[in-house]
Amino acid sequence: MQRLFASRRGVMLYLAVCLMLGAALGGSLLMSGMAAAPNAMLFAIPVTVLFAVGADFSAYYVCRAYPLAERAPLQILLGLGGAAIVAALLWSALVRGWDALCLATGWPWAGVGITPYLSVLIFSFGLLLYATLAALHYLVVEFMRSRGAQRREMESRLMAQDAELRMLRTQIDPHFLFNSLNSISALTSQNPQGARQMTLELASFFRQSLGMEAHRKVTLEQELRLVRHFLAIEQVRFGARLRVEEQVEPEALACLVPPMLIQPLVENAVKHGIAQLPDGGLLRVHVRRAASVLQIAIDNDVDTDAPPARDGAGIGLANVRQRLACAYGHEASIHCTRHADRYTVAIAMPAEQE
Repeated sequence: MQRLFASRRGVMLYLAVCLMLGAALGGSLLMSGMAAAPNAMLFAIPVTVLFAVGADFSAYYVCRAYPLAERAPLQILLGLGGAAIVAALLWSALVRGWDALCLATGWPWAGVGITPYLSVLIFSFGLLLYATLAALHYLVVEFMRSRGAQRREMESRLMAQDAELRMLRTQIDPHFLFNSLNSISALTSQNPQGARQMTLELASFFRQSLGMEAHRKVTLEQELRLVRHFLAIEQVRFGARLRVEEQVEPEALACLVPPMLIQPLVENAVKHGIAQLPDGGLLRVHVRRAASVLQIAIDNDVDTDAPPARDGAGIGLANVRQRLACAYGHEASIHCTRHADRYTVAIAMPAEQE
């Protein structure tokens, strides 16, 4: 309830509720025939508003002193009951003083005259209002505690997810480096100039990727720049055997993707597809944005006589699948299909730009 007083709108709302309670008490006096309409309203509304404001602060601190999760039920009942009785007695005294002041003015529309029945009614109304305020405070406290627990749980999940994403990303670099060093080793004796060029390209690749490590997501344009750098490394080894076709819609370049998401798929396409063909083959990268969905497809030629090499269990593909699941949950998907001499990996994920 204290949050209501933190803004002008909250104060106005609380005062409106208090006015309604005062009007309800005045209406009770009017319907019982104890007072005329002006007397009943002038008598009931001011003291009800004053009591509601004071009782709200009292109930707030009493509820904080007797939290439900830390105190025994009997202690809470005695604490709140004692506070409610004291508040009701103080309000009864306030009501009597206000009524006496109104009657002392001598105006015919001021004051109602306190009767024993009215005293009991006022005391009971005070107890009921205080108990209602205490119950509301406990509801707010429990609600805020529940929200806090949910927030802490969500923060823990995000921290665990971030740690898993970092772990998965660290798997990519050694995997890619291992394959590249094998290629350099193979070229050292056959093509020293090509091995030197590949080494320089590899150094440039990792230098560029270091700038992306600090980001959980990068633009698709940055990711494709790394992919092109990787393909330049591979073309040193394969030459004309590796043909690349890229079709990227301009509106998709600003979309965000996890770093090193496409490169493992392209690496798999080269290693398990193009490298197995004597004459090489075509590797195609297609990216388009369809409304709120970013669609990425990597497909390549494969040997029709060989069994499927990429069955989804490889390090690169499994890594991409896990990273998508961690980052987007059920909102992202990855599917692998083989049709005749083409193998395709298709990704669908949210198109984010912020």
